[in-house]
Amino acid sequence: MKIGSCMTTSSVESDMPGSRWGTPHLWAVALAACGGQFLVVLDVSVVNVALPSMRTDLGLSEVGLQWVANLYALTFAGFLLLGGRTADLFGRRRMFLVGLGLFAAASLAGGLAQEPWQLLGARAVQGIGAAVLAPATLTMLTTSFPHGAARTRAVGTWTAVGAGGGAAGGLFGGVLTDLLSWRWVLLINVPIGVLVLIATVVWVAESGESDRAARGRLDVPGALLVTVGLGTLAYGIVRTESLGWAAVGSLLPLLGGLALLGVFVAVEARTAAPLVPLRLFRRRLVSVANVAMLVCGGAMVAMWYFMSLYMQNVLRYTPLEAGLGFLSQSMSIILGSKLAPRLMHAVGARYLTMAGTAVSGVGFLWESGGMHTAGGYLATVLGPGVLMAFGSGLALTPLAAVATAGAAPGETGLVSGLINTSRTMGGALGLAVLSTAAASRSAGSENAPALVTGYALAFQIGGLALLACAVAMLFALPARAGAGSGPTTPVSSG
Repeated sequence: MKIGSCMTTSSVESDMPGSRWGTPHLWAVALAACGGQFLVVLDVSVVNVALPSMRTDLGLSEVGLQWVANLYALTFAGFLLLGGRTADLFGRRRMFLVGLGLFAAASLAGGLAQEPWQLLGARAVQGIGAAVLAPATLTMLTTSFPHGAARTRAVGTWTAVGAGGGAAGGLFGGVLTDLLSWRWVLLINVPIGVLVLIATVVWVAESGESDRAARGRLDVPGALLVTVGLGTLAYGIVRTESLGWAAVGSLLPLLGGLALLGVFVAVEARTAAPLVPLRLFRRRLVSVANVAMLVCGGAMVAMWYFMSLYMQNVLRYTPLEAGLGFLSQSMSIILGSKLAPRLMHAVGARYLTMAGTAVSGVGFLWESGGMHTAGGYLATVLGPGVLMAFGSGLALTPLAAVATAGAAPGETGLVSGLINTSRTMGGALGLAVLSTAAASRSAGSENAPALVTGYALAFQIGGLALLACAVAMLFALPARAGAGSGPTTPVSSG
């Protein structure tokens, strides 16, 4: 049997009775891949608790604060499918090292930033590094471990580490910001990244199986167009808060972003090896699942972002207290993700997706109606936070199952990558829309009552969008969509 890159001669021993991982080389592959995945997912959420401290230290505006979170998500999502393709073309180990090196270097630059533009630029480059690194982590595992129990354990560990990274982000961010500085939420990536780089160079071997004949088919224009187009569109949405929808300063980026996305569609329709084969969207399950993931992704990112600002700017929690406050949400999303595969066999992917989305929507509306300037933790953070996170955890896995159920044989990996991209892009666009709505309602005021009205509006819009999405799925998805099946590739819940 032919195994891909990073395969060692004694890999088969890993499936022998009494052997859990096999050789030390396979241990190193697993540790390197899981270490890289942990960093990628951690940086989606770790900055949330540090945002108020970043704003105070660097003089960031409210809009600039939003882009600290959004630039990472935009470049990560825009280059994610391209990053997976580079791993196939140029080698998993090589691209793992490139992505990790770029990620660590950008983290160092962001941690040392003295001006807002320096931090924002570093976050954008971090996202590109993560887009190269993330696909390589999983393919290193699946091509190193043979089929069977050893590979299942390795991928299961990779999935758990990813979920743990997303869940631990708030707590890590709070501890580092409170005890050291906000800079350490980025600088901590450097020593961890260097250790993983060294372990990879020393222990992980590269095979010669990359598809070098297909190098000319790398769709760099597609990745650039979709990333810049989405970023320009998000910028236009943000500008409407201060200028209005009819102002030239808003219309130009809005129309420009839409035009770039139109060019992206035209390029994808003509290129020999498109980043996103448009034929996939002719399949009803794939289209509906990706639209639903856009909505859910936008809601999830907004939950972490606005809850962090509410706890620190209104309830006056310290960064450490805010990080601890996120533990209940973190545990809830993990619990929902773990229960989802079992519940899918009982009720089917369609109904579980609808139920999870609706539960999350109810949590958003609870938060919208319950938050106030003197709110207690149980009523304004714990209760609605648990519902929002648990519902999201229930919805993500069956959504991936629905999408892959609509894929042709041989395309499940591509569809799985697309569903992850939709989740991340939804987070970026959703945060732009909801932040603009919140800023418009608070009218630029920094006092607690005004901030509460803005945050409440953001949660209200998010909740209504989730409930509308749940209702739409009732009519858009077939009754047996993804019934009793699980997703081919894990979907990150960070």
